[in-house]
Amino acid sequence: MAQEKELGMLSSSRPATPTSFAEVDKELHSPSSPIPTTSSDASSLHDSINSDPLSALERALTPDLRTDAELTYTRTGTSFATNASRPPDFEVDFAADDPDDPRNFPFWYKGIIIAAVSFATWTVVLYSTSYTSSMPGMMEEFGVTSEPVATLGVTMYLTGLAAGSLILAPLSEIYGRRPIYIGSLLIFCLLVLPCALATSLAEILVVRFFGAMCGSAMIANSPGTVADITNETYRALAFSIWSIGPMNGPVTGPLIGGFAAEYLGWRWTNWIVLILSGVGWAACSCLKETYAPAILKKKAAKMRKDTGDDRWWCRYDQQKLSVGEILKVNLSRPFVLTFTEPILWFWDAYIATIYGILYLCFVAYPLIYQDLRGWSAGFTGLAFLGIGVGTMLAIVSEPLVRRMIQAHEKEPETGRVAPEASVSIVCVAAILIPVGQLWFSWTSVPITIHWIWPILSGIPFGAGNSLVFIYSSNYLASTYGIYSASALAGNSVIRSFVGGTLPLAGPAMYAAMTPQWAGTMLGLLEVALIPIPFVFYKWGKQIRMRSPLIKRLREDQEKSEKRAARARRHAARRNGDVRMAEEGAVTETRDNEKLERSITGERDVKV
Repeated sequence: MAQEKELGMLSSSRPATPTSFAEVDKELHSPSSPIPTTSSDASSLHDSINSDPLSALERALTPDLRTDAELTYTRTGTSFATNASRPPDFEVDFAADDPDDPRNFPFWYKGIIIAAVSFATWTVVLYSTSYTSSMPGMMEEFGVTSEPVATLGVTMYLTGLAAGSLILAPLSEIYGRRPIYIGSLLIFCLLVLPCALATSLAEILVVRFFGAMCGSAMIANSPGTVADITNETYRALAFSIWSIGPMNGPVTGPLIGGFAAEYLGWRWTNWIVLILSGVGWAACSCLKETYAPAILKKKAAKMRKDTGDDRWWCRYDQQKLSVGEILKVNLSRPFVLTFTEPILWFWDAYIATIYGILYLCFVAYPLIYQDLRGWSAGFTGLAFLGIGVGTMLAIVSEPLVRRMIQAHEKEPETGRVAPEASVSIVCVAAILIPVGQLWFSWTSVPITIHWIWPILSGIPFGAGNSLVFIYSSNYLASTYGIYSASALAGNSVIRSFVGGTLPLAGPAMYAAMTPQWAGTMLGLLEVALIPIPFVFYKWGKQIRMRSPLIKRLREDQEKSEKRAARARRHAARRNGDVRMAEEGAVTETRDNEKLERSITGERDVKV
């Protein structure tokens, strides 16, 4: 019961503005429901998976904070009726062609927004790995002899990214995205400066942690910005374009940092990031607000001020939870889910291991190409281009992947493909990753083997990693519904911790086992993990149905749909639309049958 109380305090999803009876179910939920429902779980049965196979992930990345008033709306004609203190005629909302609605922004301006937030996110992620190129010069200047100690700079940065995401993601839902971008990126830029001027390694380690906390605002919130301005038809494409920046950040860090450290000195790895992040801050500062609740609250406040009439309102004026309560839930719920949901035990372990081995590359590549092959720091950075090519192939393959997902049979209860459809892509990726890892291990040395072969091994390795991160996240988002943001946040913390700590053991491991056998051990570990996605692909539904939380979510989702159908029918009757009322009754009957079949089917499931 304590777990249920904690999990029920807050729910997350992207709010949508209903414009027809067909969309009213996105806002109609009973406040007495044992689990608060949101637009994400209510709309999940209606959003077309055919147009966007990543819809569940996109909803999870764009949470909102629900209000008490929002839970009791009744659609009548073209306005909402709530209570006497909030007259429907004075509601501030977006019109169909309202230029203030982010989804009505001009196409060219949407492109600028996506480019700006992608670039800013790229600079933040890039800084996590460009540091590795500065380590030799920094260690020499500060007299640091232990490479694992110097590698703590990567550990502190990734830990800061994880911690900051838990705090800054919910704050954007209160104050809007633009203020969080401007404030956090400005502080991020300022905290790069002490690293460039540092006189000791300790200074760098501490400052990088807090700098990463601020920079995490881009990683946590920029996907939400993309979802704010796009519709279902083009959202998957927009996300693919946006992901070019953050997905390529880790591999471009050593490339840029390597040439900077080689020709300008190790401190310039920081100065360049300061310049790039400054450009990103300037670009984001020039953008309009894209978060609909923040825009509507500002418009309502302006109407009250301009007219002197306090009756003007919007649905987001009343905040249900205080900032402290919101932060408490966002800091605790991810860990509650992580340690109580067996599904997350396996997926968090799998993704964290893959992520940790990826970051071990930033130890292995300098060892292979600089120490053994005698390459310069700059040219060693070029060796990461193989992984970058694989990452780009994974991104541009989205149309093909979409068709593969849609080829799966749809669930009769929802009319959508099951979450396990996304796992089919992870199964392919789970094979590509060890192929690339073992290929690299046995072609990187001896150095008589041509250098192109280990670089080419990065293509399947990079593609596999990217596909795992994207589609395993989509699976978790589809599985956990209104709690998907918390499930993904917990996953992010675990993988960042492993990704930051595993490289600390890298130098000793490669020295003791040689690059071939250390890499082989990692490849065999990845092979041993291959059954995880295949098991979930084959028996995922049965496993999901064994989770009490997921079963409860599904039952409440069905009940929410029934309430929405009744509300549509009642609204139609009030407006004299007999045909729509009759259709609503038929829909309710069909929904009741679906619910009964669903519950009966769950009783029959056996593992």
